[in-house]
Amino acid sequence: MARVRQVKSPAGERLSDRIAIGVLTRAFPPELVDEVIAETGRAEQRSRLLPARVVVYFVLAMCLFFGQPYEEVARLLGEGLGDGRRSWRIPTTAAIGRARRRLGSEPLKALFARVCRPVAVPETAGAWYRRWRPVAVDGTTLDLADTIANDSFFGRPGSGRGVGAFPQARLVALAECGTRAVFGAAVGPLSVSEQVLSRQLFARLGEGMLLLADRGFYGFEAWQAARASGADLLWRVRKSAALPVVRVLADGSYLSTVHAEPDRKSRRNPVVVRVVEYTLARDGDATVYRLLTTVLDPEEAPARDLAELYAQRWEIETTLDEIKTHQRGPKLVLRSKYPWGVEQEIHGFLLVHHAIRQLMHQAALGQGLDPDRVSFTRSLRIVRRQVPAQAAFSPRQTRPGADPHPG
Repeated sequence: MARVRQVKSPAGERLSDRIAIGVLTRAFPPELVDEVIAETGRAEQRSRLLPARVVVYFVLAMCLFFGQPYEEVARLLGEGLGDGRRSWRIPTTAAIGRARRRLGSEPLKALFARVCRPVAVPETAGAWYRRWRPVAVDGTTLDLADTIANDSFFGRPGSGRGVGAFPQARLVALAECGTRAVFGAAVGPLSVSEQVLSRQLFARLGEGMLLLADRGFYGFEAWQAARASGADLLWRVRKSAALPVVRVLADGSYLSTVHAEPDRKSRRNPVVVRVVEYTLARDGDATVYRLLTTVLDPEEAPARDLAELYAQRWEIETTLDEIKTHQRGPKLVLRSKYPWGVEQEIHGFLLVHHAIRQLMHQAALGQGLDPDRVSFTRSLRIVRRQVPAQAAFSPRQTRPGADPHPG
């Protein structure tokens, strides 16, 4: 995708140096956390050392400082937990485990649904193609703690020696290409395909979006479901797909038809699509690409533009790598021993990633730069340093009708 009006950073300046706030409480205000806790029925009936509000922030901190022991994460978070009247005693690992179980995964999933949205605005450099907001869908797997519960629910990948060393969860995500902000996610066992899980995400799409997807996602039913969201589509399909040429267009693309499986032979109930074909040569090898799109008019989106735009699909692969390699750490295993904890933990990672990406977008926007020019790794380090100093909030959940800032 062409990058319009990009401005390079001044020599020696790093935009990530401008990111200097307590990401957890600014991105997820205590009042909002209390709302999702109440909505999901996780509010406490009695006072605890680890009330639900604190446990939500603990899970987020755990996913920000991944690899640290429970007590160390609690200590880092506890530096901002004083409410002016009492000190907060660092809980034990066992107490934290029990508190995470009481909380469950629903509040984190509800918080993700409330907060995580595309963040680009009209002024965001590199985030738009004409009237469309390019977004992409892709999947990955995450290694889990080797427990009977995780193995039974999520399953293990096959290998040349039988089965993999760890159970794995499948994650399919929806991200805004220009900012790499994840705004849709579905988690499931390995036995559920990426194509099936992606169907859970189409409700997050809408008019004005252009969804990019690799060839593994195409299927007539999936195509129709995504199309029904109001978004336009630009998906790669396999070279073997039967796509009759109905009419060749001026830019070299052509109109064709796709059909549901029962109608394929008879060609009944056709759905008109536009096909863009091109070849990319790399290191002596030539790869043929076939793209399907719902944008039928070449005046709206010429074939060459769509071919260049499809390369933006790699942004979501970079996004997933940020989460797995930089935020979680390479070859590290999620710590949760039970499926509910796995979902809780994965949504914690996604929430923290979105908060960091939102800050990076704000920093880039202030300078008129493409958010891709801001270093995620450096931004992550800065946020980690500043959360303990700037994450102050009361550990107690706000009662309905109570003043959240008494005294």
